[in-house]
Amino acid sequence: MSVEKVLFLSVSAGAGHVRAADALQYCAAEDFPGLRTLHLDVMQYVPMTFRKVYTDAYIKLVSNHPAMWAMLYEKTSHADPTAPAQRLRRSIERLNVRPLLGAIADFAPDAIVCTHFLPAEVLMHEIHRGRLKTPVWVQVTDFDLHGMWVMPHMRGYFAASPEIARRMQRAGIAHDCIHITGIPVMPAFGKARDTAECARAFGLDPQRRIVLLMGGGAGMGGLDEVAAELTTIEHDFQLVVLAGRNAQALTALQALATQRPGRIFPLGFTDQVHTLMGCADLVITKPGGLSTSECLASGLPMILNAPIPGQEERNADYLLEEGAALKAVDTLALTWRLDQLLSDATRLEAMRQRARAIGRPHAARDVLHAVLAEA
Repeated sequence: MSVEKVLFLSVSAGAGHVRAADALQYCAAEDFPGLRTLHLDVMQYVPMTFRKVYTDAYIKLVSNHPAMWAMLYEKTSHADPTAPAQRLRRSIERLNVRPLLGAIADFAPDAIVCTHFLPAEVLMHEIHRGRLKTPVWVQVTDFDLHGMWVMPHMRGYFAASPEIARRMQRAGIAHDCIHITGIPVMPAFGKARDTAECARAFGLDPQRRIVLLMGGGAGMGGLDEVAAELTTIEHDFQLVVLAGRNAQALTALQALATQRPGRIFPLGFTDQVHTLMGCADLVITKPGGLSTSECLASGLPMILNAPIPGQEERNADYLLEEGAALKAVDTLALTWRLDQLLSDATRLEAMRQRARAIGRPHAARDVLHAVLAEA
């Protein structure tokens, strides 16, 4: 059977799952002309109450109660999928996403790629009941494998690294169903750029070092306080701070920038992160799977700022082991590590080379090749 239509399913619990699906859809349009695609966010097909619990509660939990999230992350990863509590959870999810099944039927895809485990779990049940014949693929979006990503009846899995592929095998996924592709990012992150031109596009001096501080799509992380501390370092550098959609953080950063002209450059949400990465010397970021994959694709060394327990800690472990990043557990550690890196150009360049070595800028294309090859 030839594949003419591919459906991408994401969940807007954090921005990463959506960005991965966006990258896949963009790559499909660029590299596979004639292929029809559709990207659906599952949260657009559920009741408001379910959406609030699933997305808002998650953000509040990881932001305000990281220790509780760590316990929940481990407990759910090792939970027996046949246990009554897990079966009840899946039943509640299925009841709340019924409109999604109608949207899938209307598009009638030849293949489905899920960038979150929720739609994969729902479709697993449909396949088991004989109500869905379409092959379903799962793209894991972290350098870790949580147990909830592993389920039967999937056509294939895409792993971020060889270690995750090994974990998939250990979890019972057949070797020939596993593809080591990396995590899909927009192609722009892997393109070589004129650093001076990128800097000037944002009013930056290309002759001075540029440090990019990212707080994620929600702008979490006390960015104004962190920025104030970082600019106490004696090194001459420009600090570009992305506040995302956090208007309060952006206002605080703008006030701080007026006190330290030429040092702090605050920005709200932007779709030009790839351009900023094209002129940055290093990035300070939360270690989300998508954010760090974008840095790797851009060949950028990272300082990982206060990773939350669970998937961010696992992502951080991988990047530290590979030599592409350092980790800071608090603001004091962050300022110390930035000071050290800006003082050691050789070490900074070595980290840049390691980032390039493990980056997978063509992950989206490789995922689509695998899906289309097995049609």
